[in-house]
Amino acid sequence: MAEMVIISMTIIAVVLIAGLSLNGIVEKVMHAKRVRYEAKPASNGPEVHQIAERQQMIEDRLRVLERIATDRGNLLSDEIEALRLGSEKERAQ
Repeated sequence: MAEMVIISMTIIAVVLIAGLSLNGIVEKVMHAKRVRYEAKPASNGPEVHQIAERQQMIEDRLRVLERIATDRGNLLSDEIEALRLGSEKERAQ
């Protein structure tokens, strides 16, 4: 009977030590992941801002190209001719 108590207490102690060790390992891994994910957005802030600016510039250019492509040919040629005449007048002065 006394041997059963000793064996039971030993098993309980081993399980308890293994559980605490596993809990410590899991906690360290989770803490490392939290730190990694929290630090990531702060380091990408300027890069995200640059990408957003570049995207806005590309969208503006696309709008201009769409407008040029959908305008009637006569209107476009008239605008080009007006720009040419305007630049020729500036050169003459």
